[in-house]
Amino acid sequence: MSIESHAALAAEPISLDRALQAVEAADCGAVVGFSGVVRNHDGGKDVSSLSYTAHPSAETVLTALLEEIVAEYAPEDGRLRIWAEHRLGDLKIGDPALVCAVAAAHRGLAFEVCSTLVDRIKAQVPIWKEQFFTDGTVEWVGI
Repeated sequence: MSIESHAALAAEPISLDRALQAVEAADCGAVVGFSGVVRNHDGGKDVSSLSYTAHPSAETVLTALLEEIVAEYAPEDGRLRIWAEHRLGDLKIGDPALVCAVAAAHRGLAFEVCSTLVDRIKAQVPIWKEQFFTDGTVEWVGI
């Protein structure tokens, strides 16, 4: 049996390559990754940068979410590896803000778990985004 997971909030840059390498295993034939990067626009306005802030419980919530997904999706053969990290602090356009990777014996499960993981992180983990626009305005998202 090879069920493993990693959940963390990071003040330093995060990497999809690192996440993919962390979940790769000889017993997993599918590795799926996701990198949510800071884009240069939102709601018709040009974005210059972002800053992420988390509630003190955010890492605990993230860890519990991964445990919940493992319990929900763990295959009978036990081959499932999950990695998720979310950046905190100031980010530039193009910086990864959320990185997830999933390895499983087969692609269907790996894709499904990765998609579910990203959706649940966005919906449940108390992390807030402050967007700075090129016109000088600022907007909070997720509060």
